[in-house]
Amino acid sequence: MIRVGVDVGGTFTDLVLEVVDSAKGQAVFTHKVPSTASDQSIAVVQGVVELCRIAGVHPGEIDALFHGTTVATNIVIERDGAEVGMITTKGFRDILHMGRHKRPHNFSLQFDVPWQSAPLIKRRNRIAVSERIMPPTGVVETPLDEDEVKRAAELFAQRGLDAVVIGFLFSFLNNDHELRAKEIVRTILPDAFVCASSEVVNTIREYERFSTAAMNAYIGPRTKRYLDNLQRRLREAGVNAFVRIMQSNGGVTTVEQASRNPVGLLLSGPAGGVIGGRWTGEACGQREIITIDIGGTSADISVIRDGQLTIKNPRDTEVAHMPVLAPMIDIDAIGAGGGSIAYVDSGGAFRVGPRSAGAEPGPACYGKGGVNPTVTDAQVVLGRLDPEHFLGGGLKIDPALSETAIREKLAVPLGMTVKDAALGVLKIINNTMALTIASNSVARGIDPRGYSLMAFGGAGPLHGVALGQLISAKNVIAPLHPGITAAMGLLVTEPRYEFTQSALTILQGADATSLEAIGAAFNRLQLEAEAQLHADGIAAADQHFARVAECRYLGQGFELRVDVPDGPFTADVAAELARRFFATHRTEYGHAFEDQAVQLVTLRVIGTSSSDTLRLPALEKGGRNNPSDAALYARPTTFDDGQTIQTPRFDRMKLKAGDTVTGPAVIVQQNSTTILPPGFAAKVMPLGDLVISRDSEEA
Repeated sequence: MIRVGVDVGGTFTDLVLEVVDSAKGQAVFTHKVPSTASDQSIAVVQGVVELCRIAGVHPGEIDALFHGTTVATNIVIERDGAEVGMITTKGFRDILHMGRHKRPHNFSLQFDVPWQSAPLIKRRNRIAVSERIMPPTGVVETPLDEDEVKRAAELFAQRGLDAVVIGFLFSFLNNDHELRAKEIVRTILPDAFVCASSEVVNTIREYERFSTAAMNAYIGPRTKRYLDNLQRRLREAGVNAFVRIMQSNGGVTTVEQASRNPVGLLLSGPAGGVIGGRWTGEACGQREIITIDIGGTSADISVIRDGQLTIKNPRDTEVAHMPVLAPMIDIDAIGAGGGSIAYVDSGGAFRVGPRSAGAEPGPACYGKGGVNPTVTDAQVVLGRLDPEHFLGGGLKIDPALSETAIREKLAVPLGMTVKDAALGVLKIINNTMALTIASNSVARGIDPRGYSLMAFGGAGPLHGVALGQLISAKNVIAPLHPGITAAMGLLVTEPRYEFTQSALTILQGADATSLEAIGAAFNRLQLEAEAQLHADGIAAADQHFARVAECRYLGQGFELRVDVPDGPFTADVAAELARRFFATHRTEYGHAFEDQAVQLVTLRVIGTSSSDTLRLPALEKGGRNNPSDAALYARPTTFDDGQTIQTPRFDRMKLKAGDTVTGPAVIVQQNSTTILPPGFAAKVMPLGDLVISRDSEEA
């Protein structure tokens, strides 16, 4: 069995290949190539071919390829998606414009309303037709006027639109009109990307449902083209493996499903990192973890409580300020990474990010024409990144270019030395990241002192100890392969599909008819999940299902997720759900009103499958302190306190389980560099991960 994980970042594409052979044993190989912004699939296939060469296997021997991509996210951020048409219920043409009449910034006179200033669907392309479904049963009050639908589709064809979304009022109760309208549009626009809102997200709230469906259509054509290109390039390279795509909810899906509902890929890239972080934490015996994935362009932050991923509350699931009712791991992304540009703004303030140099031209030290100083250039100037070990020597960097960029763009304008300017870059970027970590932990009632900070991504271990100090984390973990942790996470995830249906019911005192209807709805959703898993070729014995109820106090605006016990949905189960809701509300908000009515709003069935997991070989036991056979050389290195110290370098691949490295030290490897300031020690765990803490404590 040969499996490959590929994670595409803004600057680099990270790859890991696992070989499991009954005769040859097990081996893991890693690789990293610059991303290709014009078409991510170019770097993906290039990296796969090169990694196969490194591992000594033929591309045709690969059995499975798992892929995390930022294609969908980039389309939204860059606002270069499809020209979309929408057919909706008469009288509701402007739902996407009105939203919920919320001001993004309550006290600003110059605020921007993104769903109005940069709508996913222009008003002239939103056509209202005659139809009406009525609650609470989904009865048809006004039949669908099929001629109006046909005329709307013909107008879209004249305008050359390549995507159409159908969004009717109350279609979550009865989607017959949406599906019929979709059939009509397909006859007139056979090559267009067409989706119905009830197929994308089958829940209440017409604005959020319409927005999610609009997003699906907006990113649909380009995402499908990318996935088609990826499969074509892989076949041309001789890779005939089945391909799975990482979703925002932490599971993988087929290319076909991802092409139909690309809205589920909006956090595809960062999700793999969180999965990899949880897996690494388990190997280190840590279940309370704050993960930060620091790449070249961004830093992605998430919190893992008791070994469980945190799923975003539906009210917070948005991308580029647009609501998207798709299940997502709770990840906060900010523009802070190795490529973040440092500059002096028009007011004379020293700033870093969110603008990034990306892969092209990249930091000044790359020698590709970049003249702006970046965080990576600051690390180079301070002696923390050695030219001969940058990406294992695979990418040549020029320290003189870093020094020139920082001197001309920062030091001279600010009247500082080059060293102080470089230290300032790191101080600003570290504090920016620490504030975001605090907003995702302290602001939510989480005490970082009881959590390990797991810093990964190519730049993660460079900042890990400094960030750990700023947030008072229990310790800091640098995974064995920090730069490819997200790619490794792809090899430890599982297929995951979620199916939803709205079911407004008061749990306390629900009658037998309502309870029976809820049970029947759960059963229907499970059958849908089973069908999807069967379509993926997953045997029934390997299929697993979880039931979730999204509940709220009667009159509340949004819900909390509560696990539903297996078996028939009885009055006792409803009472148990209410109790679980109170407990969840107390955990999230610090209080609960147990005398109030609890309303069940949305049913959700999650279908998953058991999957193979990545297995790293245990290291040989060592137990040494600063082992001499792992020592390379020493060079002057400047730490955050301004001290420049002759600092030894250690080859991470020569460290053994139980070894301890005490600071000051720099631990180098092919895909990252770990900075160990004076007063800190790193202990090597059985699989090679580093747990870093103060030297006076147990490392």
